[in-house]
Amino acid sequence: MGQQATPVRTAGLGRAVGPVPTAVSGAVLLLPGGEEVSARRPSPVWAATALRSLGRRIARAGRPEGLAVHGVRYRYRGWNGSEAHLAADAEWAADEVVRRYGDVPVCLVGVDMGGRAALRAGGHEAVNSVVALAPWLPEDDVAAPAEPVKQLVGRRVLIVHGTNDQRTDPELSFRFAARAKKANREVCRFEVHSDGHGLHGHRDEVVCLAVDFMMGALFGHSVSRPVEDALAAPPPIGLRMPLAAGFGRSLHR
Repeated sequence: MGQQATPVRTAGLGRAVGPVPTAVSGAVLLLPGGEEVSARRPSPVWAATALRSLGRRIARAGRPEGLAVHGVRYRYRGWNGSEAHLAADAEWAADEVVRRYGDVPVCLVGVDMGGRAALRAGGHEAVNSVVALAPWLPEDDVAAPAEPVKQLVGRRVLIVHGTNDQRTDPELSFRFAARAKKANREVCRFEVHSDGHGLHGHRDEVVCLAVDFMMGALFGHSVSRPVEDALAAPPPIGLRMPLAAGFGRSLHR
């Protein structure tokens, strides 16, 4: 009896978060976390939990501008070395946004390994901005090429990391940001002092920061003064910008 063929896995876009505007003028793709190596398929609940509340806030803020927000369903739970499955799925999702909505700017928003996927896939021609929250980035290895940064040229990039993160090393995201800043001035990084991997201690501030950044990148809104200062400041100042308690309560619009 012949061996049964392994079914081909495909990535997917989740249902839009909230109602899709009649005329879509920008899109956010939400990239959940993952594992370094795993051939398992993520469960829908596992993939959506960490980004659900952030996605709702982003969708609500951008709806008047014509924003569509979708989660990305990965083929595999793992990054899986040179296959970089999560980044490939993020690029597929950006292609799918263009197919559905036309030539609209895309912001990739990722957490943990999804943050790495967002940064790696940031070179897609439809992507104009990236938000990476507590991104998982590889250790420096002289035997392996450094995590690439040149794909981010021409994009606006925000990295946010808790200083007490025990799962993903904030020092690695700082080093990545420093290399990216040399290639692209439009990179900033905020540190959330005393917060851990989930950024739960300052969740409202982190969400407000991501929304503020996204609205500026996709729709040309003026950004808050801290974001403006972080983008303009030379390293390391703009890459170790403290996220103030209460950020977002008095944003100008």
